[in-house]
Amino acid sequence: MPCKATGVLNPSKYASIATDGLRSALRKAPGCFTGLAVLTSCPLAAQTVTTSPEPEAVSITVYRGEKTGAGPIDRNWPRGYALITETRNVTIPAGETVVRFEGVAEGMFPESAIVTGLPNRVREKNRDARLLSPLGLVDAYLKREVTITRMNRTTGQSQAYPAVITSAPNGAVILQTSDGFEALHCTGLPERMGFGNVPTNLSAKPTLSVITQSDKPTTARLTLTYMAAGFDWEANYIAQLQDRGSDGKGKVDMFAWLTIANGGNQSFVNANTMAIAGEPNRVRRGAQPRPTGGGLQLKCWPTQRTHQVPFRPGYEPPPPPAPPAPTAMYEMADAESIMVTASRQSRNMSLAAPVPVIVAEQEDLGDLKLYRIPEPVTINAKGQKQVAMLVKPSAVFEHYYAASVEDNGGESQPMTFKLRGENKIAKGLGLPMPQGQVMIFENSNYGPLLAGQYRLKDRAVGEEVEMVVGQSSDVRMLVTRVAEKKGLQRWKVEISNARSAPVNVEVEIPYELRGSPKNVIKVDGVPTWKTTIAANGEAVLFYEMKLDRN
Repeated sequence: MPCKATGVLNPSKYASIATDGLRSALRKAPGCFTGLAVLTSCPLAAQTVTTSPEPEAVSITVYRGEKTGAGPIDRNWPRGYALITETRNVTIPAGETVVRFEGVAEGMFPESAIVTGLPNRVREKNRDARLLSPLGLVDAYLKREVTITRMNRTTGQSQAYPAVITSAPNGAVILQTSDGFEALHCTGLPERMGFGNVPTNLSAKPTLSVITQSDKPTTARLTLTYMAAGFDWEANYIAQLQDRGSDGKGKVDMFAWLTIANGGNQSFVNANTMAIAGEPNRVRRGAQPRPTGGGLQLKCWPTQRTHQVPFRPGYEPPPPPAPPAPTAMYEMADAESIMVTASRQSRNMSLAAPVPVIVAEQEDLGDLKLYRIPEPVTINAKGQKQVAMLVKPSAVFEHYYAASVEDNGGESQPMTFKLRGENKIAKGLGLPMPQGQVMIFENSNYGPLLAGQYRLKDRAVGEEVEMVVGQSSDVRMLVTRVAEKKGLQRWKVEISNARSAPVNVEVEIPYELRGSPKNVIKVDGVPTWKTTIAANGEAVLFYEMKLDRN
């Protein structure tokens, strides 16, 4: 607390001052000592310095978040997290100093922050979470006066007048004006809200500040390491089917993007970037809330119903003139463009095997998998960065059609077209395959066309890789009950193939069967009928199952 020198005390004049009174006087000026023949002494206030506005170097390691049903990344606020390391320069004066790191990640966990390179230890850390934004301004101006500029309903001219923000529930802004209480953006008129100044406790960027002590002025190179929410990553696969052989075996060009998402308002330029696959043990602390910031989600009278709010039509300008009618020249140009768009493309145009500039390098990290981007990349605010992570043309996959007799409803049903391969080098793969969405394409006379989508789970080297393409109307199954006697039921399975090539089929029969029907084997403990059906052919299976009398 600043103090002024009071001079020299007169012992005779102040000899009768009670001890309690002196203590009371000292309490009013903490940190200052006043005594006989001693001038007032006060500590200097802490100085504030800011590090270099942008990190000299930055590294980001992104960990996947929990996704409901292994769904895609939440684009609004990704559910994963990241370990961020930044290097910045700063000049620190002698004495106590507040060092500010501006532009840290929006979802920083402040308790995880570690600062190295300071002349002395960190005495205190503070996360300045209130951000300069529409929402932050409204929050800072509660019960304070603002200026509303609104179009006059009669003249169409702008008019400004004062208002007081009384509350901001659930994204609404309630104002008190000379006309009473109203919600912002509910008049139907163009309007804007002005603020007298920017509150001193609002920061334009997310900021971490630390308090340190230095014996002398020094220039330091600081390293800041911290965890932050609002990041995520996943793999996005492209599988392009090539022509299949008569044995049902075929080749698939496999390609995958490593997609890294940044949900915050801070960009990371030329960052050394890595992604971790697996599930490291982490104490679940719930979702990290976003700091105060962002836009307003204005709502009109959220506690009232429509019939309780009087209708107030807004200012309606005259309608614009009608556009000119199209001429024959325009119509001809459109027709030509349509013809060009519909022209045929090569069947063999490859979507799944582009020539990538950068391919992420896979390494082991204990029992986890690490994907390192070999060159620095920029991860933009509220953006996504994609680099190649898997390029495997001509991987071997079996094409087959699958169904279960349990799913049949007494009518002919389409069977499910699936792909099955092995994650082995000999089969054209042999790399860890993190979970992610697979886009499956079939070749056509008009180029590759989307045939299906699938969510692939994590697949280690050596594991089976299976993907569902979709339902086939050409390969169908009909299950009917033939007879029932003496605790047994006799069933008939008919499969028809309308394709011009043979197909492999697999039908699960998850019951206790009598005897051993032909071509029925157990797969993972479930009786399964495996057979090949000729082009435009049919196949029939009879089986008997035991009834449960309990």
